[in-house]
Amino acid sequence: MDQDTTKDTEDIELLEDEEMNLPDEESRLKKMREKLRVCEEEKKGYLDGWQRAQADAVNYKKDEGKRLEDLGRFITQSMLSDLLPVLDSFDLALQSFSASGGQQTVHSQIEQGVLMIRSQLTDVFKKRGVVQIEVTPGEEFNPEKHESIGEVESDKPAGTVAEEVQKGYMLAGRVIRPARVRLAKD
Repeated sequence: MDQDTTKDTEDIELLEDEEMNLPDEESRLKKMREKLRVCEEEKKGYLDGWQRAQADAVNYKKDEGKRLEDLGRFITQSMLSDLLPVLDSFDLALQSFSASGGQQTVHSQIEQGVLMIRSQLTDVFKKRGVVQIEVTPGEEFNPEKHESIGEVESDKPAGTVAEEVQKGYMLAGRVIRPARVRLAKD
């Protein structure tokens, strides 16, 4: 034999197989089954952990999607809330034109322009899902949709809505701004 090959084989140490040293095949078989059982338990533990991690990842994606959707709604709601006073101003301008009679052509042209701008603004609100809260005199006061700012003499039953002072609006079923109303008093 070559001297290098002899050196290589001398460095190799043979390890004894524990199963081979057991006195009989039954003992070896029992030991192998125990090792198999332990491996299967480890495998099951790893699989369960992986499945939990997979489910956690799916839940995280759903939660993040919902959070981003809620954030988008919040931003939209905030922006629309800031624009509501502009819509109120258009309503006041239209009321002042109606009060002045609007007989002059300049007034009617301005009134028509204001009306068109208001219409465009309401279209933007509708497109974004903003709905005006309908208020009918005589209906029950609903603190979820109405904000009472006082009482007035009225032919309506006491405690019901007598008149609407400022319009209220909802977005996606949630009140952005409650309708300001005066209640009928005894």
